[in-house]
Amino acid sequence: MIIVPLQAVPAQTVSILLNKQNCQLNVYKKFYELTMDVLVNGELIIGGVACWNLNRIVRSKYLGFVGDFAFFDTQGEDDPDWPGLGTQFLLMYFAPDEVDNLVEAAHEAALES
Repeated sequence: MIIVPLQAVPAQTVSILLNKQNCQLNVYKKFYELTMDVLVNGELIIGGVACWNLNRIVRSKYLGFVGDFAFFDTQGEDDPDWPGLGTQFLLMYFAPDEVDNLVEAAHEAALES
């Protein structure tokens, strides 16, 4: 599991190499919730996904993305919002063998940080 570095701003793009995938992550506030796009090598894998606490972002293997993402509230069970990104709300990448135990892995990572 990898914590993706985010800043506490309402819209941002992060480029990061994850499991040999050149990823571009767009995280932005849309209406009342935080939303995320995932691109690999410039191609959209999934877009406009509502970000909720401990809810997988990609969800479906047929999309071809290796692994998955989820936000984790380190202080409770709130859905993420931009003022707490990178501190209260962590974006975590989970390798394929970690996805099934996402909740447990997120709690362990929070204890370590």
